Amino acid sequence: MQILQYIIQQTQLSAKSVENTISLLNEDATIPFISRYRKEMTGNLDEVQIGEIVKFKELFESLEKRKKAILKALEEQGVLTSELKEKVSDSKDIISLEDLYLPFKKKRKTKAETARLQGLEPLAKMIMSQNIRDLEHTASKYTSNEVETIEVALEGARFIIAEWINERTDIRNTIRRELEKYAIISSKVIKKEKDLEKAQKFKDYFDWSESLSRIPSHRLLAILRAEKEGFIRLKIEIDSERILHRLANRIIRSQNECSEQIELAIKDAFKRLLYPSLSNERLSLAKEKADEEAIMVFSKNLKQLLLGAPLGEKRILAIDPGFRSGCKVVCLNAQGELEHNENIFPHEPQNQKLEAIKKISFLVDAHKIEAIAIGNGTASRETEQLVKKIEFKHSVDVFVVSEAGASIYSASKIARDEFPNYDVTVRGSVSIGRRLQDPLAELVKIDAKSIGVGQYQHDVDQTKLKNSLDQTVQSCVNTIGVNINTASESLLSYVSGIGSKLAENIVNYRNENGSFSSRNEVKKVPRLGGKAYEQAAGFLRIKNGKNPLDDSAVHPESYALVDKIAKDNHKKVSEFIGNKELIQKINLKNYTTETIGLPTLQDIVKELEKPGLDPREKAKVFSFDKNIKTISDLRIGQLLPGIVNNITNFGCFVDVGIKESGLIHVSNLSDTFVKDVNAIVNLQQQIIVKVLEVDVIRKRIQLALVK
Repeated sequence: MQILQYIIQQTQLSAKSVENTISLLNEDATIPFISRYRKEMTGNLDEVQIGEIVKFKELFESLEKRKKAILKALEEQGVLTSELKEKVSDSKDIISLEDLYLPFKKKRKTKAETARLQGLEPLAKMIMSQNIRDLEHTASKYTSNEVETIEVALEGARFIIAEWINERTDIRNTIRRELEKYAIISSKVIKKEKDLEKAQKFKDYFDWSESLSRIPSHRLLAILRAEKEGFIRLKIEIDSERILHRLANRIIRSQNECSEQIELAIKDAFKRLLYPSLSNERLSLAKEKADEEAIMVFSKNLKQLLLGAPLGEKRILAIDPGFRSGCKVVCLNAQGELEHNENIFPHEPQNQKLEAIKKISFLVDAHKIEAIAIGNGTASRETEQLVKKIEFKHSVDVFVVSEAGASIYSASKIARDEFPNYDVTVRGSVSIGRRLQDPLAELVKIDAKSIGVGQYQHDVDQTKLKNSLDQTVQSCVNTIGVNINTASESLLSYVSGIGSKLAENIVNYRNENGSFSSRNEVKKVPRLGGKAYEQAAGFLRIKNGKNPLDDSAVHPESYALVDKIAKDNHKKVSEFIGNKELIQKINLKNYTTETIGLPTLQDIVKELEKPGLDPREKAKVFSFDKNIKTISDLRIGQLLPGIVNNITNFGCFVDVGIKESGLIHVSNLSDTFVKDVNAIVNLQQQIIVKVLEVDVIRKRIQLALVK
C-alpha cells in the first residue's frame, strides 16, 4: 500500500488535498504555514486536518521501516518466501505485521525449543495429525536419556504444539476479539497499603471492576497510577472456558488420545502464552486510547490558557504573596521590563499592614501603575483584600493571576539568562506580572506539563504528549503573530520555520543592530535562509515599519497583489488599509490566479480591514466572594463566583478563591447530556456555581454550574 492510499483511507480526505499536503510536508513546511498560506493547494484544510495527515504519515513511515527490518531478518534466516514477503508487504498495521513475524522471531530458550532439541517435534506433528491409533507406543519411541518417560515425551510434544497454537494469527485474532468485547478490568486493594494516607485518594478503586472497552480514560489512568504506586493489584479477566471451547472446536477434529493431548496443549498455550501476551496487548491499547484522550484534553486546555485574555502594554505592579517570607513586589513597565523590586510583610507573623499599604500606594504613584497582578497561591486572598482597601489617587484594576509553573520558570535557565542578578522570588513575581500583560508570551517559557492543566499528564506517553503540546504552542503563537522587535527567544522559537537556534540568532542580530525596520531585513539574520523566511515571514510583525503590511498577516509573497488592488482603486496601500467601505467593494474574482484563489484573497481582505488584529479578548477584573476564605466557610446551597482553572473529560475544576478547587462533575454542567466539557465551559471563564457537597476531611468540593 502506498502512503497516499493509506492516509486517504484513514482520514477520508480528498486525494488532491492529501497529496499536496504530503508534498508540502516533505518540503519541511509547517502546519501553521500550510493551513494559512497554502489553502488552494490543500483544499482549505485546517490545522486539525493537516495534523491528522502528519500523524498518519508518521505511522505509515514507522510501519514501512518495521517492514524493511522484518524482511531483512527473514531473508537472513533464509525463510523469506514470495508468499511471506507479499503478506509482510501488504500488512496494514503493526499488530498483524508482528503476528506474521512471530514464528520466526529469535526466542529465548523456551520449553518448546528445549523439546525440539530433544527430538520431540516429529511426535508433536504426529499428534497434530490426529491419526495415531496407539499414542503410548508411538511416544515410547521418543524416550531417551534426556526424555526418560513417555509422559515427559508427551509433555515436550505439548510444549511444541502450544507454541504452534500461540503463533497462529487466526487464533490470536479470535482471542483479541473476545478481549475487545468482553474483557473486565478489576482491582483489589493491597491490605498493607490500605490505611496509608496517600492511598486514600484511590479509595474508590480498592474493590472495582468494569468493562475494559467502556472504562473512561481518566478512570483507567487513575487505576494504572494506583497500581504503579503499589496500592492495588490489577487484573484483566475474561470467560476463559468459552474461549478454550472455541479454540478446541477450531483445532480438534477427532476424539481420541491425540485430541486429549491437543486439548491439554490448548489450555497450556492459552494460560502460559496467549492470555498473558494478548491481555497485556489489550490493556496497552486501552492505555494508548486513554493517553490520546488525556493528551487531547491537555492540548485543548493549554490552547485556551495560552490564548487567554491579555491586558496588553500596561504598567504593572505584581505581587507574589506569602506569609512568613513576606510578599515579593515588582514594578514592570509597559514592555514588561523590571523597574523595581522589594519585600513587604503585611501578614502573620510580622503583620506590617500599614507599612505595606503605604509602600504599595507609593509604588503605584511613583511608577504610574495601571494594574496590579496578585499570584493565586498562599496568602493570595489576604493580599487581594489588603490591596483593595487602598484608596489610590487614580483608578487601578486588581487581578488575581495563576501562579502555575511560575516556580519552574523562576529556576530555569531562561529566567537566569533574563535576570542574572536577581533571585527566584523576583523572577517569579515578574512572571506573574507579565502573564497579566500577555499570557502567551510568558507561558511559552515554561514546560507545558508544569502549567497544571489537564489530567494525569505524568502518566501518559511522554513523547506523544510533548509533540502534541509543542504543536499546540506553535499553533497559538502563529495564530496571534509575534512582534519580532520585542519577542523573547522562547516566543520566537515557536514561530513557523524558526526554531531555537534561529530565534537565538534573531535576538543576537536585534541586540547588535537595533530593531528591524522591515520584514525584508529579517533575511539578514545569519543562517536564516529563503525557506525559513518563507515559513516565518507572515507570522512576524513589524510595528510602525516602512511597509504597513509588515504589521499584518499578509504574507510578503502577496505584497505585489495588494499593491495592484490599491493601485486599481487609486490609493496608496497605507490609505487603503482600514478603509472598510472601499475594501468591501473589491471584486475578488478579478484577482484570482493559478496559485491565488478566493480563500487566500478573503484572508488578505480580512487583514486589510483590521491589520494585526489580536483575536483574543481583553482581560477582565474578577472578584471572589470576600466571605469565603477557607473550605470550612463553604455551605451547601451557596452561590459563588468562580473561575474555571482546569478541564477534564469528567468535568471541570473551579477556583472559588480558596486553596482547594471545586469539581463540577459532567453531570452537573447541564440538564442535558454533555459529550464535550469544552462545549459548555472554557478555561479561565468566569462563572457562578452552586455548592452541592463539601468534604472537609478529604478536601473535596462538589459544585454545579449555575451560569
